[in-house]
Amino acid sequence: MATTQSAEVSRLQSMEHHADLPMEIEVELDQRPMTVRDLLNLAAGSIVRLTRSAGENVDVCVNGSRVAVGEIVILQNKVGVRITDFESE
Repeated sequence: MATTQSAEVSRLQSMEHHADLPMEIEVELDQRPMTVRDLLNLAAGSIVRLTRSAGENVDVCVNGSRVAVGEIVILQNKVGVRITDFESE
């Protein structure tokens, strides 16, 4: 166990010089089919209903690769994601 922890610390220290590089994360809340008519009928203020709810799991991706799993949360009338687990590799 100590060897695994020291390997992890070593890996994190070797990445330190990348720590301030900016990157975009992506969280896909839902997908839904729509007809072209539905799409053309959208206007400012239109609401697209989603099937996902607070508490459901979502993937957190960087550069198209899943790096973590999170849970949809509502914070002060905003939607957020609470990270629940990281990918091991």
